[in-house]
Amino acid sequence: MVVGAMSALITPFKNGKVDYATFERLIQRQIRYGMDACLPVGTTGESATLTHQEHMECIEVAVKTCHGSGTKVLAGAGSNSTKEAIELAQFAQKVGADAVLCVTPYYNKPTQDGLFEHYKAVANSIEIPLMLYNVPSRTGVSIEISTALRLFEQVPNIYGIKEAAGSLERVVALQASNPKAIIASGDDALNFPILASGGSAVTSVTGNLLPNKIAELTHSALNGDFKKSREINTQLYEINKVLFCETNPSPIKTAMYLSGLLETLEFRLPLVEMKKENIALLEKTLEKYEVLK
Repeated sequence: MVVGAMSALITPFKNGKVDYATFERLIQRQIRYGMDACLPVGTTGESATLTHQEHMECIEVAVKTCHGSGTKVLAGAGSNSTKEAIELAQFAQKVGADAVLCVTPYYNKPTQDGLFEHYKAVANSIEIPLMLYNVPSRTGVSIEISTALRLFEQVPNIYGIKEAAGSLERVVALQASNPKAIIASGDDALNFPILASGGSAVTSVTGNLLPNKIAELTHSALNGDFKKSREINTQLYEINKVLFCETNPSPIKTAMYLSGLLETLEFRLPLVEMKKENIALLEKTLEKYEVLK
């Protein structure tokens, strides 16, 4: 199973195309600073505006870059079409990803039975583990706790859930109902509370910028040093907050550009550059943190 400290990777662009060389370099940096896994082509990776070919190539680059390093790959393989999600999941397995992350189908707003059948179909199409991804603010639908429990019980390779609903109560309820459930924080502001409540992983946006800090925060908590983990979570409060002052991933990509981690700052429409006042706020906040190259 893929657990521990993970970053939801950004996808760098150059002249309108995916900058695979920079993508590889950013993944190497994740490895260097102790991240347990990387997560290509999720929400932060602008997967919604990538072509399927680009999506698959990003997964393949991540797998090749992490090979032999000990850092695993949790590949984004979600879609609003079950057929497309299956194709992406099968490709991820074929090229060597360790597990897949599958977001709830967006726009369709399926019923809970529809969600159950969707995830069952995707998971049964592969042999590697699958992590559910609950982010209702993005997709318009939430995986109810009863549905998640059904999936854990009835589909063997569904091993966990990324919780990005902003609800600590959901995490506690899931743990109370199934103590073996693997729960990953999908909200940097709640990384420590979720780990302290029995979570096993974080999938961090801030980790793109400060992988060393996210790794330290996560590993401290998993090793039982909650005091240290809480202190790091508190230190990261301001940067975690400002990285969501506009729609993700605009702030994190801008922060990486300002910190010299990206040579170019490009988004794909409908995402655009940040407002000037928010860039100024971001610059001021970055002065408080050491971004290692």
